[in-house]
Amino acid sequence: MKEINIKNDLDIILNNIDEVIPEKELTDKLIKSSQNNIPLNIKLGCDPSMPDLHVGHSVVLRKLKDFQDLNHNIILVIGDFTAMIGDPTGRNKTRPQLSIEDTKKNAKTYIDQVSKIINIEKTKIVYNSEWLSKLNFNDLINLCSKFTVSQFLERDDFDKRYKSGKPISLHEFMYPLAQAYDSVYLRADVEVGGTDQKFNLLLARDLQKHFNLKQQVAITMPILEGTDGVNKMSKSYDNYIAFNDTPNDMYGKVLSIKDDLILKYFSLVLSSSTKEIKDYEFMLKSNKTNHRDLKRKLARDIVSAFYNDSMSSSAEKNFDKIFINKDIPEDIPEFKLKDNMKLVDFVFDAEIVDSKSEIKRLIKQGGVKIDDIQIKDIHFLLEKNKYKVIKIGKRKFLKIV
Repeated sequence: MKEINIKNDLDIILNNIDEVIPEKELTDKLIKSSQNNIPLNIKLGCDPSMPDLHVGHSVVLRKLKDFQDLNHNIILVIGDFTAMIGDPTGRNKTRPQLSIEDTKKNAKTYIDQVSKIINIEKTKIVYNSEWLSKLNFNDLINLCSKFTVSQFLERDDFDKRYKSGKPISLHEFMYPLAQAYDSVYLRADVEVGGTDQKFNLLLARDLQKHFNLKQQVAITMPILEGTDGVNKMSKSYDNYIAFNDTPNDMYGKVLSIKDDLILKYFSLVLSSSTKEIKDYEFMLKSNKTNHRDLKRKLARDIVSAFYNDSMSSSAEKNFDKIFINKDIPEDIPEFKLKDNMKLVDFVFDAEIVDSKSEIKRLIKQGGVKIDDIQIKDIHFLLEKNKYKVIKIGKRKFLKIV
């Protein structure tokens, strides 16, 4: 490992973070790492409860990339075992548990998606079922003995549910405990997570101390609001921009964010420097640019980051064609209407949306058009040879052939 400039590295690591606990220990670890020529172990836990990652996840992944670029060891922990428990973070009710088959299936999709940000060939990927599944009941009792119930009730979501009389299942306490044991097993020097993971990250420090290990430094990253501008980005809130969205959808979704989130997206999704952010602020205040044009640049840059410049340019042209010039895109999928068929069934069979209930909701809200005519009848019948194009929502099209 090469000699590092501690000040320079700290500037990179501390950029865009919310908190370092404790910062002095981070500095000490970096100095010792440089002196001994031994890289630090940087841990990030991924919860494979959903198959898709969104740009909210990119916030912590880009911080992981900062460490990777500084030649430290990156450990990506796929929580296939802990996902079966169900992470209660941010929940006001018990989260459904997943089977090991579900978690394994979701975990497989993570690797390709994560590789869009970090160098996967230089990343150690581990599954916590490897060690957590081997713990026996004596081991579990020993781990539980290190903490008190009152400590767990200090966690914000548990505290709110307890005070409001909402049930907390005993197994939910096992999630942060298991995540903390991951850090013990892996001897993590630093763990990165969102601000909603602060309790879990600090619990790992405490557990490492019980095992007479050097405690990890906890780095928390800000939570990114979704396209609704209110809630944190989540598939549950349908306000997400997925890694696997098409360039066209990704570009359009970015343009739908609130103006006051533009600079935050530049900072957290693209890791723009402090100087760049200040330049954007100055340009807005001095009317050298406007929110619309800056948001278009943000959309181009995000599509370029997850795909490439060519696809970014194409996505912008496609957006202008559809939403500014009111044209129909050229490369829309074609589906054959073999016989008269209900609109809801046809769109569902084309796998454009996830459920028939979602299609019905869009129809009721006026979000479905056939040949530019709004359809509000959920029982609408498509007749052969009468229609050309169906528009679903803002960005999805079907051509009937």
